[in-house]
Amino acid sequence: MLSIFDQGPPEPCPTPFNLAAHVLRHAQTSAEKTALSVLGPNGATDWTYCALQSAILGTGTGLLQRGLNAGDIVLMRLGNTVDFPIAYLGAIAVGLVPVPTSSQLTDAETAKIIEDLKPAAILRDPEVPCAPHPDQILLFDLVGMRSLPPATFAMGDPDRLAYVVYTSGTSGKPRAVAHAHRAIWARQMMVDGWYSLQPSDRLCHAGAFNWTYTLGTGLMDPWTIGATALIPEAGTEIRDLPALLGQHRATIFAAAPGVFRKMMQRQAPISLTDLRHGLCAGEKLSRRLHEQWLATTGTELYEAFGMSECSTFISSSPLHPARGDALGQPQPGRRVAILGPDGPVPCGQEGTIAIHRNDPGLMLTYLNAPKEAEARMVGNWFLTGDQGAMAADGQITYMGRDDDMMNAGGYRVSPVEVEAALSKHPHITQVGAAAVEVKHDSSIIVAFYTGPEELDAAELRAYVSDKLARYKQPRAFVHMSALPTGGNGKLLRRALPAYFKATSE
Repeated sequence: MLSIFDQGPPEPCPTPFNLAAHVLRHAQTSAEKTALSVLGPNGATDWTYCALQSAILGTGTGLLQRGLNAGDIVLMRLGNTVDFPIAYLGAIAVGLVPVPTSSQLTDAETAKIIEDLKPAAILRDPEVPCAPHPDQILLFDLVGMRSLPPATFAMGDPDRLAYVVYTSGTSGKPRAVAHAHRAIWARQMMVDGWYSLQPSDRLCHAGAFNWTYTLGTGLMDPWTIGATALIPEAGTEIRDLPALLGQHRATIFAAAPGVFRKMMQRQAPISLTDLRHGLCAGEKLSRRLHEQWLATTGTELYEAFGMSECSTFISSSPLHPARGDALGQPQPGRRVAILGPDGPVPCGQEGTIAIHRNDPGLMLTYLNAPKEAEARMVGNWFLTGDQGAMAADGQITYMGRDDDMMNAGGYRVSPVEVEAALSKHPHITQVGAAAVEVKHDSSIIVAFYTGPEELDAAELRAYVSDKLARYKQPRAFVHMSALPTGGNGKLLRRALPAYFKATSE
C-alpha cells in the first residue's frame, strides 16, 4: 500500500469570489454579534460584525480614492493592533494585493522587499521601521477612511492574486509567496479537520495581529463561520493569559508551542472551565509539553503542520485525534503523499511530505522566483521539504526538515540569511548558523564563526541589529578554529549544535 491520502477533492470554490466577502459573509445576519474582542487588563474593546465590515469597506473606499487600482500591490508596515486586519481585508475587498510583514523587519529588509515587489503604496504606522517610498499612506489616514461610504466587493476569478506573504527560501533569500482568493475557501477544511470550530465558539489567539498565523486561525477563520475572535492587546504578558482566557470565557485557545511552554512554567494553578481544547502550530509540539498541558488544564491540544505556501493541511482534531507519536492526518478534502525518488513510498517508509498541485490552498507561485516554485513540483505533487511517514490509516509522523531551516518562536528562519548578514563582518572569515536546544523544548539561534580572534558578543549583536529582524538574530556566538565540513568541503550545519554544547560544558 502506497503512502497516498486521497478521499476526493473538496467542493470547488464558487465564482465570482472575493476573499474578504467570504470572511464577512455573516456581517448581515449577525450584525450586532461581537466579531472581535481585543482583551486588555481593564476589560475588552469589542467590534460587532456590522462595525467591522463598515470599517473594512470604508478603508477600501479610501484606498481607491488615493488612486490605487485593482491588482496594485500594497506593502503593510503596521503594528500589532486591530488596524492591521482592517487594512488587510479592506485592501483585498477592493481587489488590491496586500503584503503583510512583521513589524520587526528592519529598514534594510524592507528596502529589499520594496525593490523586489515595487509596491504601489505602503500602509504604514510611522512607529514601524520602513525604507523610503514615494507613496506612504499613514495610519492616521487609514483610520480616517473607516467612516467613508462602504466600497463594493470586487468579485472575480477565485484564482486571481489576493495577497502575498514572505517566507525564507532554501536559498536563504526570502520568497514572495503569491496566494489566490480561493485560499480562504481552502481553509474551511481546517474547521473540522483541526479546529472543530462552531459559531458559538470564542477563539482566543495569543499571537500578534500582524502575524499570518493570527490573521488566519485567530481572525478570518472564526469570522468566516460567525464565531467570536479574542486577541490580547499588544504588550500582554504570557503570564496574564490564563486569567484573560478565564475572564473572557475562551472556548478554544491557539498559540505557538513556546506560549504553551511558558504558561506551563507558572507556579499558580490554571483553571479554564470554558475551554474545550487548544490549537498548536508554528513548530513541532513535544509529547512532554502536550502531556503537561493535558494534566494541568484537563483539555487536549491539537497540533497542525503547514507552511506559508499552503497554510496547515495535516492536523489532529477532536474528530481525528493523533495516534502515538503521529502528528495527525490530512484534513478532509486534502490530497497528500509521502514521496521518495521514484514517487509515493510504501506506507511506513520515510519520504518527503507532498500536497497535490490542485489543492485550493496551494500558492500560485513565488512572485520573485517562478522557476523555483515549479522546481518543487514533481508530477502532480508539491514538495514541502519536510520528511514524514504515513501509516495505513493516513496518520503521518513528522521526521523533520530535509534542509537546515531553523525555527525561532514559531517563525521559520533560513540559516543562509543569518550567515549572509554576519559574513560581511570584517573580522569573520566563515560563519554557520544553527538552532540549538538550550533546555528541554527551548531552542535559540546560534552563530558559529571563524576569524583571527574571538569577538565581543555584544558587538556582534549590535552588528546584526539593523540587518536582521529580532527573531532572526542569533542569541549566542561561538568562535571556532574551523567549522565542520564534509568530504566536499560543504558546511555541515547539523553538526554545529554539538560544538555549542561542548563549549558550554
